[in-house]
Amino acid sequence: MIRIAVSGHRGLSAATATLIDDAIRSRLAEHAPTLTGLSCLADGADQIFARAVIDLGGVLEVVTPARRYREGLPAEAHQEYDALLVRAEQVHAMDFIESTSESHMVASRFMLDHADELLAVWDGKPARGYGGTADVVGEARERGLKVHVIWPKGAQR
Repeated sequence: MIRIAVSGHRGLSAATATLIDDAIRSRLAEHAPTLTGLSCLADGADQIFARAVIDLGGVLEVVTPARRYREGLPAEAHQEYDALLVRAEQVHAMDFIESTSESHMVASRFMLDHADELLAVWDGKPARGYGGTADVVGEARERGLKVHVIWPKGAQR
């Protein structure tokens, strides 16, 4: 069984989310149903990935960066976060209270520690802040972890 972690952009438009969803499902279908997906369930790429893992018959493991992580997500992401969280086979809680850049990077490192590869929904640009997708991709590459970048033609931030 392959273990795939995700890191990716948030705040995606509906059109970009559809492109990303199609690309993620295409990539994951190669391994379904014998895959485990690791996600923090942030809005955007994380939730799209997690839903695809479940729909394709894979196992979802959730990594929560902090006890107050959900509170830091946009309100419109809470329903899907909750629906995906209850479908998780395992939840790994990091030892932080507040959801910060540091807690997010620690959670990402945890995922990389437990993954065979990283699926990065990334436009190729530098991170907007510490712990962003570019930082996670850089960490994965430094470790020699296989990285698959997904940014379909027409996707926008």
